[in-house]
Amino acid sequence: MQFDLSSVDNATLVFVGTLVFGVILAAFVLAAGLVALVLLGVGKLSWTVVSTILLAVVHGINAGWDRLVHHAAAVDVASDFQAQPSPSTGTYPRVILRDS
Repeated sequence: MQFDLSSVDNATLVFVGTLVFGVILAAFVLAAGLVALVLLGVGKLSWTVVSTILLAVVHGINAGWDRLVHHAAAVDVASDFQAQPSPSTGTYPRVILRDS
């Protein structure tokens, strides 16, 4: 049995062709949406990884600086310098400035 399209009305062929074209367009739109969602997910994942790494680096720098400042504050430098009278008045000892 052969399939013969000559017996099918022209309007029916146009209708079926329109349906097929609509299905192709819908498949294209769905595929484009899927690709967009995948790209959005990859972008969000990469941003999350980069921001986590940057936050870890900043936290490490802050922790190191805090440790350094606390260590410097704990060191007693007053014993290294003897109080001497000021050359101008002779009454005030020299002041050692340190980071607060």
